[in-house]
Amino acid sequence: YRSIETADCTFVYYCLSIGLSLISEMTSHDIKLEVCVDSIRSAFAAVAGGASRIELCSALSEGGLTPSVGTLKTLKESIALPVYCMLRPRRGTDFVYSDEEMCAVLTDMDLLRQNGADGFVFGSLNPDRTINVDQCRHVMLQSEGLPVTFHRAFDLTDQKRMQENVQLLRELGFKRLLSSGFRPSAAEGLDNLAQLIAKHHRDFIVMPGAGIKVSNLEEILTVSRCMEFHASAMDTAGEDYVAPTTQMECDVTMGKQDIDPYYGTNANVVRKMVTIASAMSCR
Repeated sequence: YRSIETADCTFVYYCLSIGLSLISEMTSHDIKLEVCVDSIRSAFAAVAGGASRIELCSALSEGGLTPSVGTLKTLKESIALPVYCMLRPRRGTDFVYSDEEMCAVLTDMDLLRQNGADGFVFGSLNPDRTINVDQCRHVMLQSEGLPVTFHRAFDLTDQKRMQENVQLLRELGFKRLLSSGFRPSAAEGLDNLAQLIAKHHRDFIVMPGAGIKVSNLEEILTVSRCMEFHASAMDTAGEDYVAPTTQMECDVTMGKQDIDPYYGTNANVVRKMVTIASAMSCR
């Protein structure tokens, strides 16, 4: 059930996202912003701010896990931007998955594809931190031609073999790589990112991500010379956002308590990033 107000709001976002999508197609040379979100509200904020694409996750507080089918389906009925779905079955930064976990990944992938996913984001390693070729091949086969991004599991691999590993990802069929350049943040890994982009920019997308903010975006774009970047563009909810319920002091808790439930993607932050990227595209 949806109220008239909710339906009207959804229609407005849908029309807005169609317009932004068309603009994005007409200016494909522009630097594109992919915004990672873990809620419907954050996705709407990304659209309102002018993002080019959405990476849909759940639990960004855990680095981003596989989203629910319900969230994806609701978004696809409301927005026209491409939505790539994270495929990550659990928390942790080893990215070493059991056969059972991969079964869950592939099952989720089927359901997400059937409900409108435009692409996927995945990464899998062996215990020695090499890329798990077999598991990646299974994912590429299951994608049925939809584009797949290899995520920051790459940053745990051997830095000395970064060029060879990008070549391996290309051969496996991945369309882009999300990386912080083997450092905690893209700003710290700029030199490595610039090397990767310089070598592969003609036929493979290397997308900087992690810790990208309005304050460091211009430097990251200038040094890396990337054509796409990835950010959550988070801030507290704007003044115009009205929380659906009022939080009250309570002894009953559920999950982490140091996370602001209204901290998410902010349309104004997205808009500032898009403005910077547009200005850089014209140089």
